[in-house]
Amino acid sequence: METALTRLTGVRHPIVQTGMGWVAGPRLVTATARAGALGILASATMSVPELRRAVREVRSRTDAPFGVNLRADAADARDRVRIIVEEGVRVASFALAPSRELIAELKDAGVVVIPSVGARRHAEKVAAWGADAVVVQGSEGGGHTGEVATSVLLPQVVDAVPLPVIAAGGFRDGRGLVAALALGAAGVAMGTRFLLTSDSTVPAPVKARYLAAGVRDVTVTTAVDGLPHRMLRTDLVRSLEARGGLRALLGAVRHAAAFRGLSGTSWPALVREGRALRRGRELTWRQVLLAARTPMLLRAAMVEGRTDLGVMASGQVAGVIEDLPSCAELIASIMTEAERVIRELPGR
Repeated sequence: METALTRLTGVRHPIVQTGMGWVAGPRLVTATARAGALGILASATMSVPELRRAVREVRSRTDAPFGVNLRADAADARDRVRIIVEEGVRVASFALAPSRELIAELKDAGVVVIPSVGARRHAEKVAAWGADAVVVQGSEGGGHTGEVATSVLLPQVVDAVPLPVIAAGGFRDGRGLVAALALGAAGVAMGTRFLLTSDSTVPAPVKARYLAAGVRDVTVTTAVDGLPHRMLRTDLVRSLEARGGLRALLGAVRHAAAFRGLSGTSWPALVREGRALRRGRELTWRQVLLAARTPMLLRAAMVEGRTDLGVMASGQVAGVIEDLPSCAELIASIMTEAERVIRELPGR
C-alpha cells in the first residue's frame, strides 16, 4: 500500500511505531523496521552515548529505514541531532515542535523531519517552518494528550497543511488504518499496540496488566506531572491524586535527581530544560517540577516491571487489545485486514 508516508520515508507499509520512552529501544525498532513499518527510537530516556549505540545496534540488524524521536527543548538536542546526521538516520521525530533552525539543519542533511502536534495551529506553524510531515494525536492516545478526538482533529489538520499527515490516537488494526486514510491521513502511528507485542521488552507482569484492562480502566489525570496524561488507572495513580502539594513536590525532586544520574544530565542542563518546558507549554514551576518525576515513574513499570510503583501510559485501545503478536504478525494482519476492508466497501 503506497501513500505519501511510504514514499517520504521509504517504508513498505503506512504504519509508524511511536518513540515511547523506556519502550522503543533497538529490539522493538528493529522488529518494526524488518516488518516494513517505520520504527522510532525513543532518545529522551537515553544518554547521548546510549543513543549512538542504539542507532548503531539497529543499523547492524537491518538496512530498513527507521527514525529517532527527541525533545526539541532538551539541553543536548543539538548533540542528538548530530548523531542522527552522522549515523545516517532516515527520520527525526519530535514530541514538541522543533525550532525553524533545527528543522533546517536536519533537512539540509537529508533527514526527514516529522513533529507531533495536538492542534491545528501547531501543524500550521511547523509546516511553515519546513517540516516534511506531521503526526496528529487525538485525545484517545496514550501519554500526554489533548481534549479533541482523533476523528475531529485529523480532518482539521489535513485541510490546513499541505503535508502528509499521520494519524495517532485510537489505532490498532486494519479497520482503523482504512478509517484514517478515508479522513485524509497518509498512515497511522501506534504506541500501545506496539508496546503489547512479543518484541516489546516491557516486562511480562506489566503487559499482563495492560491486557487485563478494560476501556474504563484507562484514564486521564494531571496528578503525575500537572499535564493531562492518559494512563492505566492503578492504585499508584489514585495515591498520587490524593497527595498534598508539598509531598508531591518533594517526590518530584527526588525522582529528578534519580533521572539525572541515569541520563548523565547535569543540574544546570535540567534547569535549562525546565525553563524551555515552561516557555514551550506555558507551565508553572510547580508543573515543571512534577514533570521531572515522570521518566522515573515510567521506568519503574516499563523497565523494572513494578506495576505497584510505576506509571503505565496507555492509549484507550488498551481496553480492547487481547493478544501479544510479534511486530511482523501485527503489521501483516493490519495490512491484510485493511486490504479486505477496502475491497468490501460499498461501491468498490
